[in-house]
Amino acid sequence: MIEQVYITANGIKQHFLRRKGGAKTILFIHGNGSDSVFWEELMKLIPDEYTCLAPDLRGYGFTEAAPANATKSYGDFVEDLLALLSREKVESYIVVNHSLGGGISWELLLRDAARIEKMVFVNPASPFGFGGTKGKEGELTFPDGEGSGAGVVNPEFAKLVKEGDKGTENPTSPINVMNAFYWEPPFVPENLNSLLEGLLRMRVGEDFYPGDCTPSENFPFTKPGNKGQINCASPVSKRGILERLVNLQSKPPILWVRGGKDKIVSDTSFFDSAVLGKMGMIPDFPGEDACPAQPMVTQTRYALEQMGKPFKELVMENCGHSPYIEDLETFSDAMIDFLNE
Repeated sequence: MIEQVYITANGIKQHFLRRKGGAKTILFIHGNGSDSVFWEELMKLIPDEYTCLAPDLRGYGFTEAAPANATKSYGDFVEDLLALLSREKVESYIVVNHSLGGGISWELLLRDAARIEKMVFVNPASPFGFGGTKGKEGELTFPDGEGSGAGVVNPEFAKLVKEGDKGTENPTSPINVMNAFYWEPPFVPENLNSLLEGLLRMRVGEDFYPGDCTPSENFPFTKPGNKGQINCASPVSKRGILERLVNLQSKPPILWVRGGKDKIVSDTSFFDSAVLGKMGMIPDFPGEDACPAQPMVTQTRYALEQMGKPFKELVMENCGHSPYIEDLETFSDAMIDFLNE
C-alpha cells in the first residue's frame, strides 16, 4: 500500500509517498512541473523486497514552499533529500530520477556516492545544467549563463499554472503542454487528471518557479537570477562538476533511459532558446555560430563516458520525455532487471 507521509527535515515540512517493503530502498526524484504522484504507477510494480520513497521537492506537491537558493545550484534540494533519508534511517539506497530530478541526482551523487548502490537516470538534465552551454564539455555560450534560467520560461505558461488552469483553449495551457511535450502524441495516460493536478501544485513566483532574472545584452537578452528552480538549473553554478564526478572514489552502476522522441531533453530541445531563436520564435537570434543549441544528450553521454565506469543506455524509441509513464511495463521490466543484476 502506498501511503502519504509528512515529516520535518532540513527545517521544512516535507511530503512523500512511501511504499513499505524490504530492507532495500529506492528513492524516486521527480522532474519539473510534476511531483511524487508521477511515480505512483511505477511504485506499484516494484517488488516487495524494496521500500519506495517518492518525495515532493521543495516548491512542488505538498512539501512546504521553501525558496530555493540558486547560487547553491541544486544544493537546497540535495540537503532536503539527505535529511529525509536520515529521518527514515536509510543506510544505503538506489536512486531513480527524471528530468530535473536527474540534474539534482548528479549533485546528490557528489555528496553521497558511498551510500548509493545504483542509479537509474530517465531523460536527465545534463550535468552541465539546462540551457546556456555548447559542445559536449558544456562550455558556457555566454559568460553569465544567458540562454538559461527563469527568463527563458514562457511567462504565459507560468501564469496559467499559478491560476490552476485546466482548460485546453490556450495552446500554452498546462494540459496542452503536457500532451505535447511530456509524452509523445497521441499517447495520453489514463491518470492524466491526477498528473495534471500534480503539475498544478507547483508553486509559481520569483522564489519558486521559474525564479528571478535580469536583462542582458546577450541573446536571449536575459540572464539567470539567484532564486527559484529554473535558476538552480543554470550552468553558472556547475563549473567544474565533471572533474568532480570523474574524481569520485565510489561510482555506482548506472542505467540511462531516454525517450527517442523527447522534445525537452534533447540535442535540439524545444525548450532551448537557441533552438527557438533559430526557428524564429525569439527575435534577434545571432546565428548558430554565436549561439548553438545545447547538445543535452551528447553532454550526458560524454560525462558518463568520462566517469570511467561502464553504464547501460536504453533508448525507448517511441517514447517522449516520460518513458516510465508512456511504456510502464517495458520500463519497469528493464529497471527491475538492472536492479537484480
